[in-house]
Amino acid sequence: MSKGFFTYKGFPLVRHEDVIYYGSMSDDYVVMLQILKKEKVNDIDVASKIKIYHMSTDLALPPNKAITKTSEKSSLYEALDLANAWLSRSTKN
Repeated sequence: MSKGFFTYKGFPLVRHEDVIYYGSMSDDYVVMLQILKKEKVNDIDVASKIKIYHMSTDLALPPNKAITKTSEKSSLYEALDLANAWLSRSTKN
């Protein structure tokens, strides 16, 4: 039995510890969300500072050239909302 990825607004989400990749590696771009800070809310860790990187999936590019946009948000929802806007635009082109 094959398991699929979780998705958000049609794009896959893959998480490893405090890093979330949003998008498909088979597309030209993905977004990496790095959780930099968390706060406790009712005994649950909630991301309160997230760095967002829009990056090319072209493996021939060095990492510093692969990153095309960056931003920082104070909630995971805001970060995913921006990531979705970036990916939606880059997949239309």
